[in-house]
Amino acid sequence: MRESKQRKLASKGWKVGDAKHFLGLSASEEAYIDLRLKLAEGLKSRRSSRGVTQTELAQTLRSSQSRVAKMEAGDPTVSLDLLVRSLLALGTSSRELAAIITRSHRAT
Repeated sequence: MRESKQRKLASKGWKVGDAKHFLGLSASEEAYIDLRLKLAEGLKSRRSSRGVTQTELAQTLRSSQSRVAKMEAGDPTVSLDLLVRSLLALGTSSRELAAIITRSHRAT
């Protein structure tokens, strides 16, 4: 958020912060969520760039299209194991997986 907008909101009595402070997350909880979001973004990007549909990926994983959609959305009911296995099923190398984990995720 732009600093000018933050000042304007603060002058009206609003408190400005991030999800970590709003939810009272510990550093490890924040890191876990960040990892989940990076893997979800990486999965969606990798699947799209390979020209694979959610349905095709779901068939490869013996899962459902709706589950793949949940994976790509960072749904908390999806395990990190399934996110990693999905990336590997798309041919993601260990080096590429490391790159996904170490890049910063897009804030939306």
